[in-house]
Amino acid sequence: MRIRAAVLEEFGAPLVVQEIDLAEPRAGEVLVRLVACGVCHTDLYTASGADPSGYAPTVLGHEGAGVVEKVGPDVGSLAVGDHVVTLFSPQCGKCVHCLSPKTNLCLAIRDMQGKGYLPDGTARLSRDGEPIRHFMGTSTFAEYTVMPEIALAKVSPEAPLEGAALFACGLSTGLGAAMNTAKVETGSTCVVFGAGMVGLGAVAGCRLQGAERIICVDMSEGRLELARGQGATETMTGGDDAVERIVEMTGGFGADYTFEATGNVKVMRQAVESARMGWGLCTVCGVAGRGETLDVIPRFLITGRRIAGSSFGGVKGRDGVPRLVDMWLDGKIDVDPFISHHITLDEVNHGFELMEAQDGIRSVIGFGAA
Repeated sequence: MRIRAAVLEEFGAPLVVQEIDLAEPRAGEVLVRLVACGVCHTDLYTASGADPSGYAPTVLGHEGAGVVEKVGPDVGSLAVGDHVVTLFSPQCGKCVHCLSPKTNLCLAIRDMQGKGYLPDGTARLSRDGEPIRHFMGTSTFAEYTVMPEIALAKVSPEAPLEGAALFACGLSTGLGAAMNTAKVETGSTCVVFGAGMVGLGAVAGCRLQGAERIICVDMSEGRLELARGQGATETMTGGDDAVERIVEMTGGFGADYTFEATGNVKVMRQAVESARMGWGLCTVCGVAGRGETLDVIPRFLITGRRIAGSSFGGVKGRDGVPRLVDMWLDGKIDVDPFISHHITLDEVNHGFELMEAQDGIRSVIGFGAA
């Protein structure tokens, strides 16, 4: 079938919205009609050429939600009409990682996905007979996409898909960092660095876990106001003296849990040094630039601080995303404030511009009614 999609032709250049071909789903694959897709920093990171594992041409986009239009042979868990959220982090349910409660990093299709292909090593996207690679196994900057069954989470049809799309990446990453990776304890003190999509999700996750104090740090007063709406009990403007101020605010010890959601290695170091001696845990969610390293003074670790990384918030997608969406429907998570701009596919590059200007939290591309 012919579809319209936003193609990354070359790094550093605007995406080109054009007609390309999408082949039928094969065994274990599903055709999804996209209804909404968030414009995430990871898409911009790849488009810029900063991602060392990036490739072109490819159809970007990974924060999507839509409706199942067709299923290939051997698909048993999804049917036409199901509402789904796309998962760049799949869940096969069978590999050693899926069977372990310690990680969400499914191994089933990781190799081919990283190379831009579906599990059988081929692409369903093409132009003039030449394949176009898939991005993160999703390619949701498009009217339709074909994806593996194990990379789709079936969600309640009552959930508006525009909001559900945010659970495909940013919101789940932040929520999960607090709830799954750090496992924030009731009555604890937390500090979240960064009040973008992931950071705000982490603030909400800390609230849901029963944290007593949630301090959010950002350079934007507008974003700090959003953090207060998600449950931050205190906010502060970032700066070189952030660690000193946090230590002072916490009686000279630091926070029980800190979260870094900026991708800035200097801020990552602040998050480590703001963690409490003895048992403080720093969870790093942000993606640093190519070649950047985190400089940590060993004595901060020797005196009991720990550092953890968190990919997709430790969420096992097919099981976890529907539960998070249900929490939203139950009124425990407020999604509406995160959607700052409604745009069309033709405006995808404007979505990148808004992100670079830190204008709002999330631009969402709308493709039409569910």
